[in-house]
Amino acid sequence: MSTHFYQRCYTLLEQIPKGKVTTYAEIAKALDSKAYQAVGSAMAKNKLLIIRPCHRVIRSDGYIGEYALGTDKKIELLLQEGIEIVDGRVYDLNKFIYTFKQQSNNTL
Repeated sequence: MSTHFYQRCYTLLEQIPKGKVTTYAEIAKALDSKAYQAVGSAMAKNKLLIIRPCHRVIRSDGYIGEYALGTDKKIELLLQEGIEIVDGRVYDLNKFIYTFKQQSNNTL
């Protein structure tokens, strides 16, 4: 994947507010793409973990997924933001999900 694609992912990532999560699929959809795995690759290559809060990106089934600093750290960060986690999943995902407003490719 191109650096441009990753940068577009990071631009969206920076929009996710504290106390909300989104999914790899939601980011891909906002980019008018189905490249969910490429979004995951972008998150894995994220060097600015605090500025670009990739801990807020989870799987579509609500499971936490991986994180550069480990799953336990990801859960800890989400709990600190008030997100409820039960058995490795976001509890009541609809309550915490963040979806992106439709954007044109020119704005990313």
